[in-house]
Amino acid sequence: DQHRILVGHLDQAEGARYLVAGSDGKGFLVAGEDLAAEKRTGKQVLVLEAGREAAVCKRAEGDMVAVLGENRKLLVFPLEQVPEMARGRGVQLQSYKDGGLADAKVFVRKEGLSWRLGDRIRTEADVTPWRGNRATAGKLPPNGFPKSNRFE
Repeated sequence: DQHRILVGHLDQAEGARYLVAGSDGKGFLVAGEDLAAEKRTGKQVLVLEAGREAAVCKRAEGDMVAVLGENRKLLVFPLEQVPEMARGRGVQLQSYKDGGLADAKVFVRKEGLSWRLGDRIRTEADVTPWRGNRATAGKLPPNGFPKSNRFE
């Protein structure tokens, strides 16, 4: 329908991939070329159930994914566990009893997981306590993680 909200404007760098996910925690990787729309009305890539909305559309540069639920649980897993698709619902990135996906980020394991904390950027080098497989629940984030449940 014509009352959709623009989620983001994406640059189409050669070979760029993006992590897209809905508020239900389902998501996938999509190639930048598959996001190009030939019409002014745009293109729907993420198929959502009624009552759900797009939550994440971020460039996938790295080898690990960190997902954070509205329940304040953090889960880190390898990017290779997320399939690449041109369009669809995707796979469950994190499981929730109630609530949904608050934020997600793709990062390089060797550089650690970073997030903005006020004016500073904090980096957690060892993400082992939050490592798991895709579609599991996760654990509470480290002390000092923003109450906004956002990485940026």
